[in-house]
Amino acid sequence: MIAINSRLAHFSSPLFASWVAHGVGTVAALIAVVAWRRAAPDAAVAASPPGGGRWPRWIYLGGVPGALTVLLAAITVNGPLGFSGTLALMLAGQMLFGVAADRFGWLGLERRAPTAGGLLGLGLVLIGSLVIIAAAG
Repeated sequence: MIAINSRLAHFSSPLFASWVAHGVGTVAALIAVVAWRRAAPDAAVAASPPGGGRWPRWIYLGGVPGALTVLLAAITVNGPLGFSGTLALMLAGQMLFGVAADRFGWLGLERRAPTAGGLLGLGLVLIGSLVIIAAAG
């Protein structure tokens, strides 16, 4: 996915590549919805979370990180960072966010203290990312 979008960005622009990727993804999702025709939930049920109340506003922002990932990947793969450096930083960023989200209970997650093994793994991924980027430069 990243390689294809980056090639498109190389021949056009990162923003255009992001628009194409998400436009094609939207069409594919619509085809899947029609193909699997599940019964649509009652509007009143879909409008409120289990237990009643209102959905938190941040719950509608799920596509923003994906769009930024596609856009930034298209920029960085075509830059001096390269494909392996881009993937290494994406993995490191996801792991850092995951540890922070667990620790502080972000996005409604249960709070969990980081383990020594988890922090060691995170440190090794960060060091590995730096090695990949330094070797590419």
